[in-house]
Amino acid sequence: MRAITEDFLRYELRSSQPEVYVIPQGKILTPAAREYLQQRKIRIEKEGGYTYTHQLKTPVQKTEEPEEKEAQKQPEPKKTEPKNRPHVVATEVPQPEEVEIPVQITVPKPKYVDYETNAYYYEKPEHMTQLFGNKLVCKDHPRILFRGKLDALQADVVLAQAMIQAAQGSQSLIKDLADILKDLREMMKCEVLDEEMAETTVIGLTHEELRAQSHNPMKYYNIKQMVLPDYTMGTEYAWLNKLRTAIRETEVAACQAFHSGKTYIRKDIIEELNRLSSALHIMMCRHLAGWYSEADNGGNE
Repeated sequence: MRAITEDFLRYELRSSQPEVYVIPQGKILTPAAREYLQQRKIRIEKEGGYTYTHQLKTPVQKTEEPEEKEAQKQPEPKKTEPKNRPHVVATEVPQPEEVEIPVQITVPKPKYVDYETNAYYYEKPEHMTQLFGNKLVCKDHPRILFRGKLDALQADVVLAQAMIQAAQGSQSLIKDLADILKDLREMMKCEVLDEEMAETTVIGLTHEELRAQSHNPMKYYNIKQMVLPDYTMGTEYAWLNKLRTAIRETEVAACQAFHSGKTYIRKDIIEELNRLSSALHIMMCRHLAGWYSEADNGGNE
């Protein structure tokens, strides 16, 4: 009796989804194989079961023809053996025993694994992408949507730097934006490689300093908290406000991507995005206070 393994089933059913899997006579399913079929909601039947009796061959009773009946009525002629013929005794020739030869099937190793269902893939489907390593998820998975937001945010920062540079704007502002971009790229790397983000300074401020200055800009810059933007405040201020809102959108995407039950994983990334939002608010306050102009001219805050 040969066992049917899970690997054999994965290979056999790699491109089909039958409603029923019939176990051939003389075969058994391993526990892992049975669980695999149950996970795919495939009903299991044994060959010769009630459901599949119509597949079995039913012996057909042969109808005798009239000629055959007449032949049966005629007496068989008496057989006479020729004289002086040696008597031959028929002996049964022994038949070789039927031996079941095990067939070894080499199942190719799958290249990818579904992150959600642990299903195997030999080729990457077009609607899926790699989450990390050989783990695949659909392209609309929350983690992939978060990565898209993070990627777009980095593009906005680079575009803001280019526009400010083209307008011969503040170099100190471009430098602070470079610090924001550096932090975002580190965040992308840590998320993909599943590494913890190290707590570092942003635009020269620690997390505690970012929080304090963002909550009390009047104390540090003599500017009211969250001054509503207006076109009269200039292009640089408009760019900073746009980046602040983009960071907020990315933070929401992170909360959706890392929400697991009643808790959140990757709290380091969510916290870092919150601090970056504070950093953009501080940069807006610095801009209104003329801080960047003074920094470009060699002055102090």
